[in-house]
Amino acid sequence: MVSYFTATGNSLYIAKQLGNEPVSIPQIINNTDLTFEADKIGIVCPVYGHEMPKMVKEFIKKATFKTDYFYIILTYGMLHGGAAELADKYTKSVGKKVDYAKAIVMVDNFLPNFDMVEQCAIDKKIPENLALIKADINSKKRMIEKAGFKNKMIHKGYMAMVKNQDETVWSKFKVEDTCVLCGTCTKVCPVGAIKLTDTKAEHTMKNCQACYACVHACPTKAIKFTIPEKNPDVRYRNENITLDEIVKANNQM
Repeated sequence: MVSYFTATGNSLYIAKQLGNEPVSIPQIINNTDLTFEADKIGIVCPVYGHEMPKMVKEFIKKATFKTDYFYIILTYGMLHGGAAELADKYTKSVGKKVDYAKAIVMVDNFLPNFDMVEQCAIDKKIPENLALIKADINSKKRMIEKAGFKNKMIHKGYMAMVKNQDETVWSKFKVEDTCVLCGTCTKVCPVGAIKLTDTKAEHTMKNCQACYACVHACPTKAIKFTIPEKNPDVRYRNENITLDEIVKANNQM
């Protein structure tokens, strides 16, 4: 059994390679029964600020995993900041045990820092790295990926930077008049935090996960960061995943 959280398709792509019919966390997190039993149970999700999304943390806290092998795979784009160790630390804090946790590098889709054309041109050895992870899981290898000094320092610096920042991220976005009220953003939001007004999309700011699915999925690129983007003319979705799949995973309407 594999569950996942995805915004641009990277984590969904990995989840599909690790198990048949992976389950979307946004679609099940409000179920009254979150008990799962299987030989192996896994979670695939991106890292935001080197940690799992808030919803994934909530899911792990609420769920009961009946298995002798629980693993977490974390997708990231540049530096993971010790994401596996941080995931292990959180999971222990809520009384759960991770047997295997590892990060895998993918396209980094944080638009203020990265040009999607340049990112997609980089060979990040995804098939090779994924094959190693699959072999580890198939053999039930027990390991938490070590952060290393560089990643620990990166995370320490990041935490110092955001210490006094407002958690609300929607203020970093703007919806321009090119919005055509298609509703795509409302369908890809995993928490249903976007609604349509008479003129354009509007974010309610409620429980935003800072996943940027709305930014990347907007067909007219009407949703933009208020800070400069490396290449405002380009958005990203994993080439192996369709928009319909992301809608199916996240739609709360």
